[in-house]
Amino acid sequence: MDHSGHSGHGDMGMTATVTSAITSAATAAAAAVSSTPTSGMGGGGHSMGSGNGCKISMLWNWNTIDSCFIASSWKITSSGMFAGSCIGVVLLVMVLELLRRSAKEYDRFLLKKAAVAAASTDDKGGDILGKGYRPNVLEQAIRALLHCAQFAVAYFVMLLAMYYNGYIIICIFIGAYLGSFVFHWEPIGVGACGPTSAGKEPTVCCG
Repeated sequence: MDHSGHSGHGDMGMTATVTSAITSAATAAAAAVSSTPTSGMGGGGHSMGSGNGCKISMLWNWNTIDSCFIASSWKITSSGMFAGSCIGVVLLVMVLELLRRSAKEYDRFLLKKAAVAAASTDDKGGDILGKGYRPNVLEQAIRALLHCAQFAVAYFVMLLAMYYNGYIIICIFIGAYLGSFVFHWEPIGVGACGPTSAGKEPTVCCG
């Protein structure tokens, strides 16, 4: 008895079954991908979105509405909110310059206090400026606190700059200019009004 015909029909049926299963699996996978929220990268692979509709770009951009900064709770929903954020960034950078000036002035205050104390004892207070003055524990704690505040604000500003938003970066520059103009308008000289260790100002990128 010739079974070759039956074998051929069996092979064709098996092939059709496998093909149908593969097609069904591919269709199901495509449907699952199409139903997934757009949480990947868009815009040529450089702009990312999230489930909450935030616009985040890894390149220079001028995004305003729907932009998010630092956290999803800081999402720009209106032009007024974006303007307020820009003003806030300017003020934040000015606060950084204020902290830098405060650190300088505190160092100068310590030098003057030490000079007065030395002058009242041995009448050689002027030597303090040449020899230097080592702060006590409390004074050093205050100096460290001022430095830590500078570091924290500078790091926050750096995180904002990493969003590559042109408006925010321009506001950072404006804040740095205004802060320097207002808080670093000071006498330039030697002695108690001269540079201190706090004069070695931290950069925005690393505090």
